[in-house]
Amino acid sequence: MISETELAMIERLRAGLGDMVKEVSSYGGELDDVGAIVRALPAVWVTFLGIQSSAPVSTHKNRFRVTGRFAVMVTAYNVRQEAAQRRGGPRLDEVGCNLIIRSVRRLLTRQDMGLPIEPLMPGRVRSLFSSRLNEKAMSAYSCEFDTVWIEEALACGHWPAPEGDDDPDRVFAWYRGRLDKPYPMHESTGLAYHLDGQGPAVAQDIIFTEAKDHD
Repeated sequence: MISETELAMIERLRAGLGDMVKEVSSYGGELDDVGAIVRALPAVWVTFLGIQSSAPVSTHKNRFRVTGRFAVMVTAYNVRQEAAQRRGGPRLDEVGCNLIIRSVRRLLTRQDMGLPIEPLMPGRVRSLFSSRLNEKAMSAYSCEFDTVWIEEALACGHWPAPEGDDDPDRVFAWYRGRLDKPYPMHESTGLAYHLDGQGPAVAQDIIFTEAKDHD
């Protein structure tokens, strides 16, 4: 769910921001070398910050409510002055971080992008740095978003048992990890009826989970 959420955020921002920024992608350490990315600014990068908490949501404690945090990093520059790189300039291509931050929060807040997660909730916005490079004022901010999804744990002592290519546990088969045999398909449920709750059943039914021909 981590990768799916990150990619969905990128696609929504890419479509929504349009020409406001030159690049929307997954963060890959670009801010470690700001001198090399000036031509790509203004830019937006998305990254996963980590899982904040996990809490059981069932009596058997095999399902967990997981809170994950993502960050959208906004970077812009301006040739005029430091304030302009935050507020923007008179030209359309002088966007400024403040406008991009507002647009990012507008596009992502309360969105689930069609994924089985709770809608993104906006968190803090903090400055990463503000400096000058080759007469250009640069600044970068991090916009945080939290979301929640459900994870299911394996039964104690069991191993993954993937069924088909759509099973998320198929990765264990790809990398030749230890596997259990898939659980047998639940085909039918037997019901017995008693008049007084004791003694032999007076009637029985079999309910099949899938329609099939029976003699």
